[in-house]
Amino acid sequence: MPRLRIAIQAVLLFVSPIPAASGQRIHLLPQFKPGDSLRYQIESRMTTAGTTTTPIVNPEGASQFKQSVSIILRLDVLEVHPGANGSLGSVRLRATYEKSSAVSESDAYDPGAAALADQYNRLEGRSMEFTVEPDGKLVDVKGLEDMLSNPSAAQTVRSWMAGLDSGAGFPPAGIAIGQKWGREEPLTGTPLNGLLWRTEATYLRNEICPANATSSPQDAAGKAPGANSEMCAIILTQFTIVRHGSRSEQTPEDYLRNGLRTSGTWTGSGESLDSISLATGHVVASAKSSSQDLDFAVTSTNTGSRMTYKGKIETQTQMNLLPASAPQQH
Repeated sequence: MPRLRIAIQAVLLFVSPIPAASGQRIHLLPQFKPGDSLRYQIESRMTTAGTTTTPIVNPEGASQFKQSVSIILRLDVLEVHPGANGSLGSVRLRATYEKSSAVSESDAYDPGAAALADQYNRLEGRSMEFTVEPDGKLVDVKGLEDMLSNPSAAQTVRSWMAGLDSGAGFPPAGIAIGQKWGREEPLTGTPLNGLLWRTEATYLRNEICPANATSSPQDAAGKAPGANSEMCAIILTQFTIVRHGSRSEQTPEDYLRNGLRTSGTWTGSGESLDSISLATGHVVASAKSSSQDLDFAVTSTNTGSRMTYKGKIETQTQMNLLPASAPQQH
């Protein structure tokens, strides 16, 4: 079963470098320059608890799985192509995993857990290149093809890549303190069709940015800004899983092609709290948590055999922008 993707909301969100007062709108204008580099530290934990029922009973099968992932990711700006009339154009980026490690635990022998940790560990020192289009879409991805073909290990790659289009979800007229806006995006990699993440974001306030790489947005709340304090916009995003379409159309196309039918429920909710620098437009810190409840069945139309799964998946992720002078961690 594909793992829950470790969602890391807004690895790159950009706003105009103009401090925002209440009622003043901030527009989403990326400030990329060739040669720029951003380094992020990402720490994530995932806990899965559930039971699988199959025609062949395995009394020693694992029912609990825990995984911790630690990543330091460097994003280098390779090319910037301006759009017409000074509008935003495409940007070519290279992402390098300066550090990538994972530790997995299970309540029973699980060869898949060790293999998954090995996939994350093999990311260290490797790079990939991609282009971000003005609408936030990612195209022309090169590198890490073997990692992207693995549904489990690819989750960490997809998470921050998906965050690159988060700016495209902001209102085009800009945002102001107290404003709310929403969007929907598909929930991929599940055995049920028509699932969507529905999000509602709120621009809460401006406050002093977290001071170091281990700080979270909550650490800065209530602190008085000093003369040289960097100010951040605080964005709260709450999300739930919703379903579109009828229950008779639950089976995804790839399952149908393999003679399988799926049914059941997949629900969930969570939130993220992001600190975005008003001076640079960079995400300084982001904390995200989510919980999902799964209860579904997969049935073979050829043999009639049936597999059911019922469980819960919880994730917590903390991302921090590292100072430019920070040494590489090992």
